[in-house]
Amino acid sequence: MRLRRGRAGLTGLVMAAAMMTTATGCGALLLEDKGPLPPRYSGPPLPVDDMVSDLTSALEAEGITLERTPQELIALECHEYLRGEYHKAATVDAALEAGFARARSDRGWKSEPGDGRDGWLRIRKGNWTATAQSPGVDASETAGSPAAAAPVLVVLACDGALSKSRSRSGSPTPSPTSSR
Repeated sequence: MRLRRGRAGLTGLVMAAAMMTTATGCGALLLEDKGPLPPRYSGPPLPVDDMVSDLTSALEAEGITLERTPQELIALECHEYLRGEYHKAATVDAALEAGFARARSDRGWKSEPGDGRDGWLRIRKGNWTATAQSPGVDASETAGSPAAAAPVLVVLACDGALSKSRSRSGSPTPSPTSSR
């Protein structure tokens, strides 16, 4: 019985302190709405074709050939999927990292926080972010098959990407930033 009273007293004290803080306005400063966060990029939107061209040429220089996925197969606005294969599966990680490094040095892309530490490569240019996961193919897995190829997927997403609205025919409407 005594233990219950102790808990009830402690709970009452905590509630009284919370109400007092709220009533005096001390808590209001902590909960004040500061408005929306500033945008990550405030310049004009960069054309998607330029971003695709930057990445495909940087990765092509490292031996990775990418193809653009048709927009009607992508359910999100401001998204591009670049798919391809690298013909030396044992060294695909190094080629992908070198391609992203080339995009940074030659094409003006910037590193994103956490780039490479978790197996994901991320770079940013203007309002676009490119992301790719290192396939992590071990050389021992492909030792018996020198012709094995490793799949590569690079996802380009612009700031504020949303699901595409569907027209009455059921097909998604084209992305407003796509110039196709």
